[in-house]
Amino acid sequence: MEFVRLDGAAVTLVFALEQGGTADCVYLGARLPEGEDLGALAAASARGRHESQPDVPPRPGLLPERKAGWSGTPALRLIDHANPLAGEVATDFRVSQWDASARELWIGWQDARLGIHVDRWWRIRAGDVVRVSCDISNHGEGNFTLDDQPALVLPIPARFTGLTTFSGRWAGEMRETRRTMAPDGYASQSGIGKPGFGGGNWLILDDPQAGEVLAAHLACSGDYSTRIDCDTKGQGDGRGVLQMARGGSGNGISLLSGTDLDQAEAVFALAPDRSALAQGFHEYLRAEVLPARKDWGPRKVHLNSWEALGFNLSEPGLIALAEDAASLGIERFVLDDGWFGGRRNDQTSLGDWFVSPDVFPNGLAPLIARLHDLGMDFGLWVEPEMVSPDSDLYRAHPDWCLHVEGRERPTMRGQLALDMSCQDVRDYLFGRIDALLQEYPIAYLKWDHNRDLFPSTPCQTEGYYALLDALRAAHPRVEIESCSSGGGRIDFGVLRRVHRVWPSDNNDTIERLRIISAWSQFLPLEVLGSHVGPSPNPITGRRLAMDFRAKVAMFGHMGVEADPARMTEKERETLAAHIALYKQWRGVLHSGALHRLAHPDPDVTGMMVVHQGKALALVAQTAFSPVFDAAPVRLSGLDPAARYRVTLPEPWPPRARHYLANPDAWRAGLTLSGAALMGQGLALPLTHPETAWLIALEKLS
Repeated sequence: MEFVRLDGAAVTLVFALEQGGTADCVYLGARLPEGEDLGALAAASARGRHESQPDVPPRPGLLPERKAGWSGTPALRLIDHANPLAGEVATDFRVSQWDASARELWIGWQDARLGIHVDRWWRIRAGDVVRVSCDISNHGEGNFTLDDQPALVLPIPARFTGLTTFSGRWAGEMRETRRTMAPDGYASQSGIGKPGFGGGNWLILDDPQAGEVLAAHLACSGDYSTRIDCDTKGQGDGRGVLQMARGGSGNGISLLSGTDLDQAEAVFALAPDRSALAQGFHEYLRAEVLPARKDWGPRKVHLNSWEALGFNLSEPGLIALAEDAASLGIERFVLDDGWFGGRRNDQTSLGDWFVSPDVFPNGLAPLIARLHDLGMDFGLWVEPEMVSPDSDLYRAHPDWCLHVEGRERPTMRGQLALDMSCQDVRDYLFGRIDALLQEYPIAYLKWDHNRDLFPSTPCQTEGYYALLDALRAAHPRVEIESCSSGGGRIDFGVLRRVHRVWPSDNNDTIERLRIISAWSQFLPLEVLGSHVGPSPNPITGRRLAMDFRAKVAMFGHMGVEADPARMTEKERETLAAHIALYKQWRGVLHSGALHRLAHPDPDVTGMMVVHQGKALALVAQTAFSPVFDAAPVRLSGLDPAARYRVTLPEPWPPRARHYLANPDAWRAGLTLSGAALMGQGLALPLTHPETAWLIALEKLS
């Protein structure tokens, strides 16, 4: 047995590797001192055999199999094409070789009889995020089908007994559920060709005693399979095993003789608390995932045309909307659905990516010229992966959609999905989008995906990535947003190729507080589209004050999804003031360290971003408080010994402002130590529902 140690800034992983045997992760925790005796460390956690185990107790380790009596899920479940009725193929994978450096380990396994090789890389990256990738190749003569393609297999340290999972639906993404890890474990999967709203490709484990957290994510835009097998019966060593895999969409994944599957990738991170966990993921995305992140300019304030105009598009109407937007301080105007082909409703013309002469007899040039005069750039909505049965494209190429020959072709939202594994399809889409980007100065594409993928097909995700990669290579300055009826396709795989995501179609501020809080556990604020929606909200019907809507929208990539012409003068004034505040603070919000602020009132949400001696916090109350005087808001992430000037940026919430003590002192600024701000906090009026405050800090010494 040999031991390999990988060290991050604050984390250590120790692996036990046996040539011709197994591989295991025997330590995952805080960074160990130099010179730690790794053999003694492994011996200290070893278990003796008990009565209900096989004579040689199984060690599922990093590649679980059934061969030694492990009753959990094997990492590789193979069906032999030559004998499909025989069930799972018995495997015997042995460690064949490995190679390690200070922050990276490669392990190779092989099943000598089947000729199948498994290679897995463990890399500690920025933010102490561990990136795990797995490659599977078939060097034998047999042909097999895999149920799923494994990415991460991780034995769970026994101290992690709490589990937070995410679930959701359209307009209600990322609902957190925390539970004690049950004896029967956990399982979640998608079967719609994308992660969907289920959220099972994200999870957080926690140690209830110490508060330590361990989070994992499958970095893929296709189907996923996530499961935790608990070992309460002690068949192994008592540890549960977390597995994350690319799903086979019910059809499995072919592993033919002589083939090598593209790498499946997952990430995980260990942190002392959820704020530190978010900061680690944010650092990793900013440094290694988001495309050319260091070259991004300020995140421009958007106005999207959909809620204002829907399909009722015309050049004069859009120019009037743009002029109203410019008066608010909007920097980017996004033309949503309805600009192409015969698209006057949502039942037609997807695939016909030509500017409609009925709506724009002069093309898009006059609209874009006016936008530039107003100081805005131009963005355009597209949904390239879809086709309407009532479209010129479908009539010309009915074979280009996902279908089973001779069967019905069921639609969803009146549309079918194109087969992105087909080169002709990708060539057509590249040609049409490239032509638009060549003809017009388009700064931004809102790339939508409003349908589940059925029937399923292999390589749909790979085809989508290939099209995105080709367009980005041809037009590197064009920003792209990934939208999928809101948050139906958000993951680190797509974030390697886009500049922001649309967290939800639901702009209701109370819902968005929950949704943004959940997404920001993994994603930095600059990639989370956060728009001021109309009131009443078109999804929930809730009426919310502009002050509340605008303050919450600042904590993300801010935009507006409403018609300024339908706002009162006071609402426009309030919105313009918050857009100005966003521009003032976006450098902090989009580069700093995010902290979650705890509060005893469960209806109070708080978050705070600290960057280079400045900080901005948001504290929002969504319900009617049971007490008049809410507990003070305690801040986080400050230097206890430093002094800070603290102000409450205006405008203040209309009702709550009357309960604020010493308003003149708040305008002038209070000077307090970091210790006082984090220990005692600030007493703010948080009695009334739909109240939000901003807290600004500047370090003085």
